[in-house]
Amino acid sequence: MAGGVFPVDSSPTTDGFLGKITLSIVITCIVAASSGLLFGYDLGISGGVTTMVPFLEKFFPDILRKIGGSEVNMYCVYDSQVLTLFTSSLYLAGLISSLVASRVTSMLGRRNTILLGGVVFLIGGSLNGGAQNIVMLILGRVLLGFGVGFTNQAAPLYLSEIAPPKWRGAFNTGFQFFLGVGSLVAGCINFVTAKHTWGWRVSLGIAVLPAAVMTIGALLITDTPSSLVERGKLDQARRALRKARGSSIDVEPELDELLKWSQIAKSVDKDPFKTIFERQYRPHLVMAIAIPFFQQLTGINIVAFYAPNLFQSVGLGHDAALLSAIILGAVNLTSLLVSTAVVDRFGRRFLFISGGILMLVCQIAVSVMLAVVTGVHGSKDISKGNGIVVLLLLCFYTAGFGWSWGPLTWLIPSEIFPLKIRTTGQSIAVAVQFITIFILSQTFLTMLCHFKFGAFVFYAGWIIVMTIFVIFFVPETKGIPLESMYTIWGKHWFWRRFVKQVTQENLP
Repeated sequence: MAGGVFPVDSSPTTDGFLGKITLSIVITCIVAASSGLLFGYDLGISGGVTTMVPFLEKFFPDILRKIGGSEVNMYCVYDSQVLTLFTSSLYLAGLISSLVASRVTSMLGRRNTILLGGVVFLIGGSLNGGAQNIVMLILGRVLLGFGVGFTNQAAPLYLSEIAPPKWRGAFNTGFQFFLGVGSLVAGCINFVTAKHTWGWRVSLGIAVLPAAVMTIGALLITDTPSSLVERGKLDQARRALRKARGSSIDVEPELDELLKWSQIAKSVDKDPFKTIFERQYRPHLVMAIAIPFFQQLTGINIVAFYAPNLFQSVGLGHDAALLSAIILGAVNLTSLLVSTAVVDRFGRRFLFISGGILMLVCQIAVSVMLAVVTGVHGSKDISKGNGIVVLLLLCFYTAGFGWSWGPLTWLIPSEIFPLKIRTTGQSIAVAVQFITIFILSQTFLTMLCHFKFGAFVFYAGWIIVMTIFVIFFVPETKGIPLESMYTIWGKHWFWRRFVKQVTQENLP
């Protein structure tokens, strides 16, 4: 980025700490990224389960009575605060655990925090699968939330710290890729189990499988060199670097750099949660808050939660609604592969802006179509053909999200912070994401009932705001080593006023 209002590229030299893509680093990153399976599976499973009649009969009979009513506004069928609490309780628990995870990750390391999250998630999945009442159901969701909070905080950090700078974007998008895999698999499982009275138990209980896979995998990998140096384990850090970068690479310069930054960080005797609010870290803090906040206001997770409900409401049958959720999951996964292929070539900003434009067009088109076809009050029936058009529009919308705000929301916060406040910054980013999801998931069905097609206009407005924010305020970070990331702020037309006194020597 060369300054000015429209900064595009600021890639400085990479200090030679490139290494190469080794089999070890590929396997390690796959294991760490697989923690995205937990969050993805939950996102995909919840909406499908809440359309299953046996599940509703046991826990939410009022909704069945609404569905059987003679006059039902299509937007209001699933408007139930208890039902949304079932979904959103996980995210409130995730908010709490993500804040605690900052200290846990610093003390125990990234790898052990991922391991802890997997174990807690496994217990929560077991409770949900065997739930006999609404209390057991919500308790299981809360434990799932604690597990997801830990893994969502630690895994993106792990991936950014272990990956070579040149390919950091591609490796970090692996988290969102596995999140997409989890969501797609959940949709397929829901489609099969929905035909059985005990299907909802299988759908909820199978959550233990991705947790078990990730937990076992975490036992087989080492922690990141940065984390090991931070905790004074230099010999282990050296071995981890050699394994990650390749035996032919001299890792001592990179190890010395990590040690230097660790010593500088430890010399600053101040709580990280206080340090991050200092003026020099204002740009970092704004990104940690704004990017995950904006991601949720694209509306994507609301569509993921309630895709089956939504498609059933707009005229597709029960099986077709679940199948539609699978289609959206497949589109998301495909677009993530596009992001992985180009994020380190074209950069983060290009993907943000192009994805934002596509999502905006699709949201407006969906709202206009629903308004025309179902009427202002949503009282007219929608044909299956028109329902399919809505599905196609949401497929394009999902593709735009999949190559932009999906993976980049995990990547940017994990790569912009200096070591001293890296875990704290990531915790804040994850916490903001969870609290925003909680509020939106708790209110979306009510908002859909009252705003009707205007709910999509609401999200379209936010997409305009976030795309403008990216154009003016988000600098390019592709190819820049984590230890050199401080340089991008001093070159930015706006953020340099906050960091102009910061140099490599005095930056903690």
